[in-house]
Amino acid sequence: MDWQLLRNLRGRDFLSDQDYSREELVALLDLAAAIKDIWRKGVPTPLLRGKHLALLFEEPSTRTRMSFEVGMSDLGGTTLYLKPGEIHLGARETVGDTARVMSRYVHGVMARLYKHTTLVELAEGATVPVINGLTDLYHPVQTMSDAFTIRETMGRLEGVKLAFLGDATNVCNALVVTCSKLGINLSVANPPGYTVRPDIRELARQNSRESGARIEFLTDPAEAVRDADFVYTDLWWWVGQEDEAEARKKAMAPYQVNAALMKKAKPTARFMHCLPAARGLEATDEVMDGPQSIIFDQAENRMHFQKALLVALLGVDVDPAEVPAPVRDLVTNLRG
Repeated sequence: MDWQLLRNLRGRDFLSDQDYSREELVALLDLAAAIKDIWRKGVPTPLLRGKHLALLFEEPSTRTRMSFEVGMSDLGGTTLYLKPGEIHLGARETVGDTARVMSRYVHGVMARLYKHTTLVELAEGATVPVINGLTDLYHPVQTMSDAFTIRETMGRLEGVKLAFLGDATNVCNALVVTCSKLGINLSVANPPGYTVRPDIRELARQNSRESGARIEFLTDPAEAVRDADFVYTDLWWWVGQEDEAEARKKAMAPYQVNAALMKKAKPTARFMHCLPAARGLEATDEVMDGPQSIIFDQAENRMHFQKALLVALLGVDVDPAEVPAPVRDLVTNLRG
């Protein structure tokens, strides 16, 4: 565990893991593992006692809201849930003014927004850390949690192959960044017309030169899953794309993850999905509920990684003498 790296993250935003070094990302994974181990033992971890986190949502959520709320509560802090339409984000008040006001009340902001540009504007105006809980471009808390799940499952990241099938969603974009940063080999198979943007492909090329990851962009799902340790998919359309549903179903039908496709991966391959899922479309029930599926491990690990992220970005100020004995070393090292 690189404690100095973790201490240096205090006050940073987390808009994309592209803004972090590989060493910083690995340190966050290490911290998540330590916090999860303590959580499994039932020991309280009041590392953020007295701190407040705003949860800003432009659209509803299940996993993002629950994982941040429960995680912050486990850390001894509080959350303020701001539901869609409840504040004047860029309407009767500028995004910058909203950010400055929120910064006077809370120690951090988690924002789940329609547009990544709005998130950037929010972060520019805020004087407290801003965390990307999902935008139209990236979903980095999801894909870093996925990396945590992959490492937990395999015991390593290096040499692991992940295959992603379907639309080039925000999760797909974020996986390209996360995998190329961390050294996870990634094969992306998108239908023509639904492919990863050129600028994100270029990020993958740049990152891979440092990490050694092999990132490839394909159209053939069978080729993508060959020798894969993990097979991942996402929804074929999202809110606001309902009018494209029929065209998307037709284009993506060959990319459905079913038993026949899973057999083309390694016999030990695991199935991943960020959820929510349209069962029977991007993946069959047989796969989602089968022995190779780790989708609910992924969902749980959102909370553990995000707890580590909150601890690093918001900083630990509690007195080591005021926390349970198993947590004292953690507090001492994080305080420095």
